[in-house]
Amino acid sequence: MTDFQADAVSPEAGAVPTARQQSLVRAAARALSRAGLVHAYGHCSLRLDADAFLVCAARPMGQIDPTEDGVVVPVNGELPDGVLGEVRIHQQIYQRRPDVQSVIRSMPRDVMTLSAAGLTPSPRHGMGSYFSPGVPLWQDPQLIRTEAQAAGVADTLGTGPAVVMQGNGTVIAAASIEEAVVLTWYLEDAARIELQLRAAGLADAPGLTPDQCAQRATRAGRIFERMWEYLCAGDPEFAEVL
Repeated sequence: MTDFQADAVSPEAGAVPTARQQSLVRAAARALSRAGLVHAYGHCSLRLDADAFLVCAARPMGQIDPTEDGVVVPVNGELPDGVLGEVRIHQQIYQRRPDVQSVIRSMPRDVMTLSAAGLTPSPRHGMGSYFSPGVPLWQDPQLIRTEAQAAGVADTLGTGPAVVMQGNGTVIAAASIEEAVVLTWYLEDAARIELQLRAAGLADAPGLTPDQCAQRATRAGRIFERMWEYLCAGDPEFAEVL
């Protein structure tokens, strides 16, 4: 477990985001952009309750300013006006995974490179251990524009933390938006290691065993909290999200 805790939503208010939840989504979006994990495309969301979630504004994530609130989206139902079509992926994951409190759709460079060859990173180092025994690949390069496609991505994700989309980035599902941001960074680092080993002719070198991964993939010692603080450093809402 980590120290991250979800903000409560008043039952009588329904799915009304708190000020801190809005700040969290904005800060997460900007953190992903600063780290080079998104560019013009990408989106992140935070579950509000069983029936709704908050998704960031439909803009380049690094350009979302502290005055721009996200949009509340139903877990089941039509997307509200102005919400990006691929947010259907978030809906399908939240429908299947009550454990998931945040979903991030991003396009990290090295993950994209591997996926274009039909590959995903293997668990070869500490940060890759969180994705043991491996990251599944959605083998369709098309943008997700239908519920059927979104359901396919969610089914490919299964019970894991990540799915890679062939030539089209990745989706991360986690127990908090802070963890989702950190796992996105970890997955890109695992892809960097994978590419460097392959470039050095070391693709056949053994990775971590499942037992090693289980031991290494810890959440103790403020592992996720420290990376979240690092990625949010300098953010205009830094104080609000710690």
